[in-house]
Amino acid sequence: MNSPVHGMLDFEELERGINDGRIETVVTALPDLYGRLVGKRIVGRFFLEEVARHGMHVCDYLLACDMEMDPTPGYAFTSWEKGYGDLRALPDFSTLRVGAWLDKTAIVLCDAVAEDGDDWIEVAPRTVLRRQIGRLAEHGLLPMMASELEFFLFDEDYAAVHSKDYRELAKSQHYIEDYHVLSSTRVEPVVGEIRRQVDASGIPVEFSKGEWGPGQHEINLRYSNALEMADRHVIYKLAAKEIAAAAGCSVTFMAKWDAELAGSSMHVHMSLAGTDGAPRFPGDEPLPGSGLRSSATFRAFLGGLLAHARELTWFFAPNVNSYKRFRPGTFAPTGIAWSHDNRTAGFRVVGSGPSLRIECRIPGADANPYFAYAALLAAGLDGIERDLDPGPAFVGDVYTAEGLPRVPGSLVEAIAELERSEFAREAFGAEVVDHVLHFARSEQAAVDAVVSDVERRRYFERI
Repeated sequence: MNSPVHGMLDFEELERGINDGRIETVVTALPDLYGRLVGKRIVGRFFLEEVARHGMHVCDYLLACDMEMDPTPGYAFTSWEKGYGDLRALPDFSTLRVGAWLDKTAIVLCDAVAEDGDDWIEVAPRTVLRRQIGRLAEHGLLPMMASELEFFLFDEDYAAVHSKDYRELAKSQHYIEDYHVLSSTRVEPVVGEIRRQVDASGIPVEFSKGEWGPGQHEINLRYSNALEMADRHVIYKLAAKEIAAAAGCSVTFMAKWDAELAGSSMHVHMSLAGTDGAPRFPGDEPLPGSGLRSSATFRAFLGGLLAHARELTWFFAPNVNSYKRFRPGTFAPTGIAWSHDNRTAGFRVVGSGPSLRIECRIPGADANPYFAYAALLAAGLDGIERDLDPGPAFVGDVYTAEGLPRVPGSLVEAIAELERSEFAREAFGAEVVDHVLHFARSEQAAVDAVVSDVERRRYFERI
């Protein structure tokens, strides 16, 4: 049977590739709380003999550590007291694909399951998203998603930018290059290679373009079901970094790497299909203020997004740096409203008929897609279950509007919103919410403990 997407593999193709020497290594990985892929490079024959059926063992601290891989105390899931034991990473062979940018390598993503059984570990990002997809399936609905990820490209590799303490970096362009073909031609040796190699790895690519910052770019991936899209998202980010590094360059998906430049977003497009594959957002009911028509399902789903966006913002903006992106006049939203084809709104409705969809513009490129998608689906489903009305479309500049709910302005504020959210505990379960809250507080504490350049400049002489 042929794989439906170029670069995807079925198990028989993997076996043949390993046996005839075309595949030597299987990158076997799962997403951690940051959305990074963690795992092992496994020799092909050993993967077939031992890992394919039983999975691989990894330390469970991978779901309870910080950016520096330090085991973080205070988690109920695992701790020094519990001995930091193993969990099993069980391959999901629907994710099996060629790693085209790597030599003789296949990639498979895993679900985190209990060491003594096959039960999913609830706090694992892939499980969190699976649970929300399952809840929608009970209503006969399949969520379709797409991520638009922005990044900055630099003409220095990661070792070089680290040695400079990330200051005075050599951007790949010196002026804003939004849609510029001339400018984007100059980075084709890197951006073009990312496009080609990602597309050859079972992740269909639509296009690349210059973005609203010097050296900033966007590569859009073809939409898919929510879980597949989140998997594509994290593999693409890994590939982009590794391909750039191989060319002596670096990319960053920080939400705001420079206070004076545009932030990098993760705009999420979403729609729903029925069990028959037919889109469920189109309909005949008018959407006041927009000139569009939609289904009751669309209207209620949008109502849920608006109702819960503020309390779920941590899922879209999980780091201290995330909140520096939310500035008026920067194409990053500050107000929670919906509007028709309006880039100042947190929720932008675009398309019509079968292409009708909702774009959430709140997440940054630093967001974990499994968490971000799960939050959007949970909020939208609540809207459907309670038939929430989104009200009329906002018309005008959301940045200058008064009386709208605001996107939280800091990680501290977002943590407080999530902490008091009864809805989040109902939708995700107390175990998951407590786990991510501890993760968020630990991230805040780590940043608070560091003396920054800003502090030295402000206070060293004059305080």
